[in-house]
Amino acid sequence: MDNGIKKIHLIGIGGCSMNGLAQILRARGYEVGGSDSAESPFTRRLGELGIPVSIGQKAENVEGSDLVIYSAAIKPENPERARARELGIPEMERSVALGKISEKFGSVVGIAGCHGKTTITSMLALIAEKGGLDATVHVGGFVEFLKGGTRLGHSDLLITEACEYVESFLTLRPTVALINNIDDDHLDYFKDIDHITDAFRKFVALIPKGGMFIGCADDARVRGLLSEYRGRVDELTYGLDKEYAPDYYPENAVYDEYGCPSYDLYFRGENLGRVVLHVPGRHNMLNSVAAMAVALSHGTEFDTAASALAAFENTRRRFEYYGERDGVRVFHDYAHHPAEIRAAVDSALRTPHKRVFCVFQCNSYTRAKTLFCGHQGDCFAGVSKVLVPDIYPGREKDDGTVHARDMVRAINEATGNALYLATFEEISDWLKENAEAGDVVVTLGSGDVYIQTKKLL
Repeated sequence: MDNGIKKIHLIGIGGCSMNGLAQILRARGYEVGGSDSAESPFTRRLGELGIPVSIGQKAENVEGSDLVIYSAAIKPENPERARARELGIPEMERSVALGKISEKFGSVVGIAGCHGKTTITSMLALIAEKGGLDATVHVGGFVEFLKGGTRLGHSDLLITEACEYVESFLTLRPTVALINNIDDDHLDYFKDIDHITDAFRKFVALIPKGGMFIGCADDARVRGLLSEYRGRVDELTYGLDKEYAPDYYPENAVYDEYGCPSYDLYFRGENLGRVVLHVPGRHNMLNSVAAMAVALSHGTEFDTAASALAAFENTRRRFEYYGERDGVRVFHDYAHHPAEIRAAVDSALRTPHKRVFCVFQCNSYTRAKTLFCGHQGDCFAGVSKVLVPDIYPGREKDDGTVHARDMVRAINEATGNALYLATFEEISDWLKENAEAGDVVVTLGSGDVYIQTKKLL
């Protein structure tokens, strides 16, 4: 991103990834500003850091810029993009810009996988904050201790989420690639699971000679890629299942009364020490082992990393506590795929409760048809009732081929505990009538359900 470029304007600067790009670019000496359609915690944080943000997107905002970076949500007809073309200002999509930035670091760790990458990257950011790694860390979510999604380091190490959607992670130049899992998600873009797996195969192929592939041995597709690349790059594995002989694995795991695990971390048969977590669920134990694998392989002391993990709290929208009404506690989780829902349900069931109610808002017609009207309705097993509102359209249009009632029917075939209630007002009324003190409500989804959750309180 050289060629005389000094001033960069980011359209959609308040996005999860875009605000982090703005901070990294400024730290690397560029003059940075941007615009967004609405104020958010991200835009407020940028203001605190002295990065100018215009609320409202107007053509004149780009004038004087040497480069315009835009998020995938910003269409070509956006007035700022249109004005940039009129003025001959070069444009660059967000993932391409992140790839260009990654080329400026000597070491780049890409944290990939269909689930868990935000949590793993956030854990590594806290390990860095506690003195384990002087890395720049780029997270695709809002992290409380960072007041945003980016940690600026002073070393030549970048740790970043590597998102598989539309194969955007192929713009990165990782020297180390971690893959947590490979699952059948984003089927509005990918044709099938083989197409998804091939994207991850291309991602691993980006690792240069002398680089490293860190893979979760619990996942069959990741094991397949580890086997394919064995001997071409260095290899490190982690997992919960000792059957697959991972390098890093937990032993003697116990859960506290809130469902938070603690365990002894082993490396190739050697007990490194005790790790205590204050985030719930078996999946978070796996996420922490992954973070440990990265941190320890990059020279962090065990005690430093373990101390950081003990202080770690979930990022926003990851089993986040929203409040209580009449003795009923309400949590929200970004989970929108059956595997993620199973993990969120596991966390809820390990939390003290009389009964657990789930509210699931699907944010994709494609996902509704391919995942929740298929054979994965059992992801809600153990829940007293699953309340399903109308599908949130997200980036798709309703073609009339699927309805929330179809998902309810599929869930009921698997577990018999689903109910269709079209609106959140109806859901709130149902919970007021049926939920009692001591019950737990978990709202799930990646649409606007986190906003709608407030109606339940």
